[in-house]
Amino acid sequence: MELGMGQNDFDRLLFFEHARKQAEITYAQNPQDADNLTRWGGALLELSQFQSGNEGVKYLEDAVSKLEEALEVNPKKHDALWCLGNAYTSHAFIIPDISMAKVFFDKSTDCFQQAVDEDPSNDLYRKSLELASKAPDLHVELHKQMAASQTTQAASSSASGSKASKKGKKKKANNDLKYDILGWVVLAVGVIAWVGFAKSHMPPPPPSPM
Repeated sequence: MELGMGQNDFDRLLFFEHARKQAEITYAQNPQDADNLTRWGGALLELSQFQSGNEGVKYLEDAVSKLEEALEVNPKKHDALWCLGNAYTSHAFIIPDISMAKVFFDKSTDCFQQAVDEDPSNDLYRKSLELASKAPDLHVELHKQMAASQTTQAASSSASGSKASKKGKKKKANNDLKYDILGWVVLAVGVIAWVGFAKSHMPPPPPSPM
C-alpha cells in the first residue's frame, strides 16, 4: 500500500487501474466499443484523483480523449456525456484563473445538459447539472482558501526559521486542500453510481498482495 493512503483509497486505486488495463485490452480487439471507451475514460478520471500537478492533468486529458472517442461512436451515449462533464469540471478546478476555468465549466454544463436530455429520468444527471451551476463560486472559494493558506503558512515558516522544510509542508497542505475539493466535486455527482456501473461491466480486480 502506498504511504499515507487509506485502505479504501488503495482499493479504489487498484480497482480503477484494473479497469484501465482491461479497457486497453478490449480496445485493441474492438476500438469502436463505445461502452468500453466510456469505462476507460471513467477509470482515467478516477485515477486522476490520485495524481498531482502535470500528471493529474495528463490523466484528465486522456480521460477526455477517450470519452470524446466514445461519443464519436455514439453521440447520444449519456453516460459518456456525464463522465465527460465530470472530467471538464475537474480540469476547471485546477486552473487558478476563473475566466479560463469558466471555459471548462461551460463545457461541463453542456455535457450534463445533454446527458439529461438523453435520459431525463436519471436523478444523477439532473443533480450533476444542478451542481454545475455552483461550481464557479466553489472555484473562487477554493482558490481564496489556497491563497490564504499559502500566506499563513509562509508567515509561519518564516517565523520558525525553518523555511526550507516548511515549504514542502505548505505545498502539500495546499495540494491536499485542492484535491479534497476536487474529490468532493467528483464524488458529489455520483462516483458511487459510477463504481456500480463499472462493476456491472467488468470482473473484479485481482486480490492485493499481502
